[in-house]
Amino acid sequence: MKKHFIYLLLLPLLAFTGAHKFYVSVTNVNYVEKEDALQITTRVFIDDIEDVLKKRYGIDAKLATENEAKIADEYIEKYLNSKFLIRLDNVQRPYIFLGKKYDNDVMVCYLEITKIGLKQLKTLEVQNEVLTDLFDEQKNLVHIKWLGKKKSFVLIKENNKGMLNL
Repeated sequence: MKKHFIYLLLLPLLAFTGAHKFYVSVTNVNYVEKEDALQITTRVFIDDIEDVLKKRYGIDAKLATENEAKIADEYIEKYLNSKFLIRLDNVQRPYIFLGKKYDNDVMVCYLEITKIGLKQLKTLEVQNEVLTDLFDEQKNLVHIKWLGKKKSFVLIKENNKGMLNL
């Protein structure tokens, strides 16, 4: 009887030991008219970005710790430059990696593209392949705000681009 009671107590705990892991990033792209700039924030789970830095570059970044690798920002920027692209009227525009901060288990990166030249633009395209090279289930949510227009995309490995007509 005691044995059965213990099994009944443990059963719910055992049922959730294979907890589902979500692979998602969230990126906000905002046009700031007074600065004629795109301000971009991208949020990724720290453990996921550490995994990709280790696999892709052999870097043990130890993000968000006292022992964070001094070269971590350099490799984060390098990775983002290869996986997150912005095209304005089909022309890829480089962005400035302004830095990062940590919010619990998430790394928030700050990027900016200056001198957009709004009057001439017709399209803004975002290509986001962040972490899709490591996780097939990765979903990258992208939210764009541009002069009152809002558009959101869920980008995946097989469909990694979203476009906003201006």
